Amino acid sequence: MSALSLHAQRGVRIGYIDTEYILENVPEYQEASAQLDARAQKWKNEIQGKLSTVAQKRKDLSNEKALLTQELIDERQEDIDFEENEILDYQQKRFGPNGDLFIQKRSLMQPIQDQIFSAVQDIASGKKYDFIFDKSSDAVMLFSAKQYDLSEQILRSIKRTSKRTQAQSKAARKEAENEELIPEINEEKEAREKALEEKKVARESAIEKARQEKLAAREAKVKASEERRRKILEDREKAKQSKLESRSATTEAIVTEGAGDLQKATADEKVAEPKTREQLIEENRQRKLKEREERKKALEERKRKILEDRQKAKDSINASRK
Repeated sequence: MSALSLHAQRGVRIGYIDTEYILENVPEYQEASAQLDARAQKWKNEIQGKLSTVAQKRKDLSNEKALLTQELIDERQEDIDFEENEILDYQQKRFGPNGDLFIQKRSLMQPIQDQIFSAVQDIASGKKYDFIFDKSSDAVMLFSAKQYDLSEQILRSIKRTSKRTQAQSKAARKEAENEELIPEINEEKEAREKALEEKKVARESAIEKARQEKLAAREAKVKASEERRRKILEDREKAKQSKLESRSATTEAIVTEGAGDLQKATADEKVAEPKTREQLIEENRQRKLKEREERKKALEERKRKILEDRQKAKDSINASRK
């Protein structure tokens, strides 16, 4: 009863801290946070660049659809979808709920949170606080008096602990500068993270397996398409050779027929020796040239006769007018 009476007389001691303010004033946290932000921005730029490339490929395919067969359109569309899915999987790996950014943020926050919790426990125990709240948490604080803010005390406690740790030895200071912010974890937490890592590895393995299967299927399609293209080219070449052979046979027949006509025309002539094929062709050519000259002379004669008739008619008309 006396203890309860004493507690009632002194009243309830309440304090609060501002975790965001503390983190903003811890240099190690700010430096590591800046590095993490730069890394996240690099991942975002990389993903954005890949998505832009995929968008350009979709645009090019849309512009070229009129020139492609439906099979080629489907193959290119499948390749574009495959690349886009790979980018989305990579985005999930980096920024997903269990992605690299979340894990590294947790690794960055855990050591500072442990230090804050330890400092809060020491101050609450030493100064007999009954409640200490976090102003930056989800708890709504409609009003908070400044004299109950313990953030500066927590911050000084963290800095003193850091200085004591750094002042032990030169080798220790150098090691602390190069050491990454890795949180201490208990066995249960380690088991959970191990299970998450195993799930992550299994998921990546399944993704890689599916990727390899899609690549193999795409290679098979490309190979089949190349084989069809080779067969089409061979068929075209055979058709071309067939046409050339047919044309050559037709020319040979014409030449043979002309030579036969020439031989028939000169069958009655007496020759000492049979004429060669070249001689027959030349005689046929000379005969055709002679016929062309005769037709030309006949045309010239007809033209001359028409001009003379016109001139006579003109002279007759002039004479009648006089």
